[in-house]
Amino acid sequence: MEMNKREFLGLGAAAGAALVLPAWAQGKPLFETLNMFVPAAPGGGWDGTARAIERAAKAAGLVGNMAFENVAGAGGMVGLPRYVNQRKGQGNSLMVGGSVMVGAAIANKSPVTMRNVTPIARLTEEAGVVAVPAGGKIKTWAELEAAIKAGPKAVSVAGGSAGGTDHVLLGLIIKALGRNPRDAAYVAFSGGGPANAALLGGQVVAGISGYSEFEEQIKAGRLIPLAVSGNKRIPGVNVPTLTELGVRVTAANWRGVFAPPGINPAQREALVEFMSKVNASEPWRKELETRKWTDVFLAAQSFEREIEANIRDTEEVMKDLGLA
Repeated sequence: MEMNKREFLGLGAAAGAALVLPAWAQGKPLFETLNMFVPAAPGGGWDGTARAIERAAKAAGLVGNMAFENVAGAGGMVGLPRYVNQRKGQGNSLMVGGSVMVGAAIANKSPVTMRNVTPIARLTEEAGVVAVPAGGKIKTWAELEAAIKAGPKAVSVAGGSAGGTDHVLLGLIIKALGRNPRDAAYVAFSGGGPANAALLGGQVVAGISGYSEFEEQIKAGRLIPLAVSGNKRIPGVNVPTLTELGVRVTAANWRGVFAPPGINPAQREALVEFMSKVNASEPWRKELETRKWTDVFLAAQSFEREIEANIRDTEEVMKDLGLA
C-alpha cells in the first residue's frame, strides 16, 4: 500500500509522541519537588535507598525534582534531631531510616527517636553478610568462628553505628558461639563506605553490612563473603546462611521512609500514596532485583505498630551487649 507524504509525516509524528510521552507523562507528578533527608554519609545503605527512590520515582513520573541533604553520625542520631526540628510540618519532606536507628537511639540514650517522626512506609529488608578481606589471615567461616571462640576481643569487626543492626548481629553471633556479647570488638562507622575502606585497608579482621553495600567489592574479589544472616540464602548469591553453618542466628536490616512531625492527615496520606505508587512501579521492581532487596512494604499505622515492636525486641538484645 502506498502512502503520501502528509500521511507518512503524520504517522511519524504520532509514533514519536508515543515514544516520548508514556501514559504517566500526560498527568502531573504527585510532587513537583520532594526533599529527601538522609541521616548518614553518602555511599551507605540509607543513601543508596534514597537514590533508588529518586530514580524509580522520576522514571515513573511521580516526582519532578528531589533535593537531598546528608547529615551523618551516631546511627542517624545526629541527623534525626535536625530533621525533627527543621522540617516540622513540611508535607513535602521524607527521611530515610531503618532498624539501625532503633538500636542507635537506645545506645546513645537519645531524647529524639523514631517516635518523634511520622512513619510513612517500610520498604525493604536486607540480610546482613559477614565478610573478610581477601588479603587477610582469615578466609573461611570455620576460621572466623574459631577466632571468636578463642576470644572475641581479638576479632575486630567493622560495621555501621554502635547499637545498630550490624552491631546487634555481631552480639547475637558471639552469644550463639558461647561467648559474652559484651566482649565484642566492634568498630563503628558512619556508613557502608567507611566500613568498606577499613576492611579493604586491613584495619579490621571482618565486617558486617547489608549485602548490597559489600557487593561490588565481593564481585571484584577484594572481599570474601562467609555467611548471610537471613532465613534463606540471597537469590543468586552462593553464600550459606548462619543457620546452615550451625549458628542459630537470623536477622535482617529493614529500611523505610518517615515524614516530619506535625504534618496533617492529608499530607501524610499524600506521602503514603506517593510511596505506594513508587513501590508498585516497574522501575522500583528493577531496583529491588538489582540490589537484592526483599520487598516488605508496609504503610502508615501498620508500619508504626511494627516499629514499636522492633523497639521492644531491640532493647532486649541491647541489654545483652551492655548498651541498654
